[in-house]
Amino acid sequence: MTTEMQEIAITEEKPLLTGQADSTKDAELAARILLDQGQEHSVETPHGVLHVTLHGSRTSRRPAVLTFHDVGLDSKSCFSPLFRFEEMQEIVKHFTLIHVDAPGQEEGAAAFPTGYQYPSMDTIAEMIPAVLQFFNFKTVIGIGVGAGAYILSKFTLANPDSVEGLVLVNIDTNARGWIDWATQKLSSVTSSVTDQILSHLFSQEELSANTDLVQSHRELISKSSNLVNIDLFWKTYNSRRDLILERSSTFKCPVMLVVGDQAPYEEAAVECNSKLDPTTTSFLKMADAGGLPQLTQPAKLTEAFKYFIQGMGYMASSCMTRLSRSRTTSLSSSYSMDGSRSRSRTLSQGSQGGTKGHVTCVCGPSVCHLTLLHSLASRRNSWCQPQTPSSRPAKLKKKKKHKIKQTKPNTPQ
Repeated sequence: MTTEMQEIAITEEKPLLTGQADSTKDAELAARILLDQGQEHSVETPHGVLHVTLHGSRTSRRPAVLTFHDVGLDSKSCFSPLFRFEEMQEIVKHFTLIHVDAPGQEEGAAAFPTGYQYPSMDTIAEMIPAVLQFFNFKTVIGIGVGAGAYILSKFTLANPDSVEGLVLVNIDTNARGWIDWATQKLSSVTSSVTDQILSHLFSQEELSANTDLVQSHRELISKSSNLVNIDLFWKTYNSRRDLILERSSTFKCPVMLVVGDQAPYEEAAVECNSKLDPTTTSFLKMADAGGLPQLTQPAKLTEAFKYFIQGMGYMASSCMTRLSRSRTTSLSSSYSMDGSRSRSRTLSQGSQGGTKGHVTCVCGPSVCHLTLLHSLASRRNSWCQPQTPSSRPAKLKKKKKHKIKQTKPNTPQ
């Protein structure tokens, strides 16, 4: 019996490689985004005026991406290098960006008069709902760094329905202790405000090496026209209270914690990670990132953020760039089962031995193990998909139990 093999020609209706026209459109869109300086607004709140920069449409149905910067920085110096990164343009074109500056921290802000009472961290967090109302956004995805991470955390705890996701970089949820308070008082006498803030932003290794990034930020802070305002914000941050976080009462949205392995607040981020719900928290610890990973490692942070919002259901895997796909493929092939066993201490195992969402991801200088975060995103997408009648498991029919009737033996009368 012989079998003939027939040759079948298959043509692609939608080729994998994009055409020249699509490439031109993408290039024009990327150029338009890069040239977009944003729309600056002064938003009135119950506690004062906030300077806010908007990028994108105000009529988007998706949540806006709202950012809040750290002490010694403004929204531009803190986030522009990240959001102008080439691969980040894929996200920028799908979301509206809202960059919030703390009171008096925007570029060119006038110095506050002597005796001005700067708002507390709690008060600044209470100013954010007015920003959402001003731009008519019901929900946001928050990205905060340092002091901005603390402020967005306070806002999320007070307004859980307004935040769909939270990315916290260099978060410190603890108030200053007595030792820290005494050290701060001593350093305020022996060192300048600029040096104090630099020790907050950068690791000791970066300060000792006096990198170009450290030098540029030292010049940026010391020559700022609103150095008085920066000092007030710095003192307010040091007067923060403890964030009450427990496994039973924590954030109601997905959270991604990010910290550099040499960052000043590495231990604080690890402690915060232990207080959050492991089923909705991802912990990204980046090697060679220093104190500002959004500036030193924008590629790794961009890819992690893509997987994070993909897990929320706002970016399908088909929207990922070709570079991200190639990275994912190489990571999947390099991440063996033996490697997953050796890292089992950093994973919260489910009942079947799989990860449930709590990931400690250590990103090396050349290899970034984001496969775990990607698998979590895919798994969350599958959880969010509604089940159709055909996809639901069929109910097993209960077998009828047949009762055996026992007859009494006939006894002779």
